[in-house]
Amino acid sequence: MQTLSVNGYDIAYLDVGRGTAGTPPLVLVHGTLGDFRTWNAVLGPLSKQHRVISLSLRRFFPEHWDGVGNDYLIAQHVADMIGFIEKLNAGPVDLIGHSRGGHIGFRVAQARPDLLRKAVLAEPGGDLEPALQPADAPSGLTPLAAQMASAVKNVRNGDIEAALRLFVDAIDGDGAWARWPAVQRQQLRDNVYTLLGQVGENRKPFLKSEAESIRTPTLLIGGGDTKGTLATNWRVLAEHIPGARTAVIPGTRHWMFEQAPQEFCDIVLEFLKA
Repeated sequence: MQTLSVNGYDIAYLDVGRGTAGTPPLVLVHGTLGDFRTWNAVLGPLSKQHRVISLSLRRFFPEHWDGVGNDYLIAQHVADMIGFIEKLNAGPVDLIGHSRGGHIGFRVAQARPDLLRKAVLAEPGGDLEPALQPADAPSGLTPLAAQMASAVKNVRNGDIEAALRLFVDAIDGDGAWARWPAVQRQQLRDNVYTLLGQVGENRKPFLKSEAESIRTPTLLIGGGDTKGTLATNWRVLAEHIPGARTAVIPGTRHWMFEQAPQEFCDIVLEFLKA
């Protein structure tokens, strides 16, 4: 593990592989409750062809944050990503972002396209503005948002296992948390208090005009069995990001790179070919 000081915070990251001449670094950005360990299942295949840099966002493991403070913001994480890529001093990079990390990757492409060569957004998290909502989208609080609110309440009450069960089952189906391997479950426990920060992170919805402004070559990828808004967002964004490509991994859900790591890597590496 290494660290890089960005905006007054030491960002922890793993740096593996060397890549081939002329191949840009590949930066991996995790989602909610993740950290640089999120990508362990795909580090091997990806690093055979690329220098791979997997980082932990501000307030995630190896920091053990207590949820107190005012810098857990989407805007701060985007600014940190921009500063991190600049400090790598390696020219434009390729970026893979999952869920929350996909949202951040979208915002980096929007604000600083000069820093990215290509972007892979794996089921980016967030809301769509009304103009992008499918006609059959339910009104009011979505089931996922309701489960997230309940999970946050459990964290505040000290019932960590209940919070994580709600979070994982809401995304990957009933009983998913109980089936998860011990290593993955511990990673989420290590980051559980970041759920408290997410309540006031001020995440803006995706706008149609923003999607249409993206010029970074983009691949949007999803699990074939993902449900709800996470299954909708990436498909809608792909319709409006110019030249966007899409891929679906059958039989997987939100953490598709853990459930089918080789297929995920094959799709990504094919897209990243110059």
